[in-house]
Amino acid sequence: MFSRSRQKPQNRIDTLIGAESSLEGDIDFSGGLRVDGTIRGNVSESGSKPGTLVLSEHGRIEGAISVSHAVINGTVVGPLIARNYVELQAKSRVTGDVCYKSLEMHMGAVVEGKLIYLSDVNREIPESSSQD
Repeated sequence: MFSRSRQKPQNRIDTLIGAESSLEGDIDFSGGLRVDGTIRGNVSESGSKPGTLVLSEHGRIEGAISVSHAVINGTVVGPLIARNYVELQAKSRVTGDVCYKSLEMHMGAVVEGKLIYLSDVNREIPESSSQD
């Protein structure tokens, strides 16, 4: 009766951007992506399978994020769109709107923007949250 059918992100990491790495440009990935370094560009999943983004405590992304699952513990400057699940851990800092289907927010997480729920009926991303 009170069970939750929440899809947790996958544990598998296919791609790692290390702590000393800095990338400029858009990234399309499949499977799991862990970011410990810095990305200046948009991050999105490619293909038909859900992708998982893990942003570590020291990681930073400056650009729009569009994924199925996101686990954030670093800094995001730009809109974050998680079509299924987003977890904002204690050290996460998001400057931009967060669009989500399922949200878990830990004490200490900061969002400087709007939280926008994506319902099953209307899964379209609001235009104010997209970044060109």
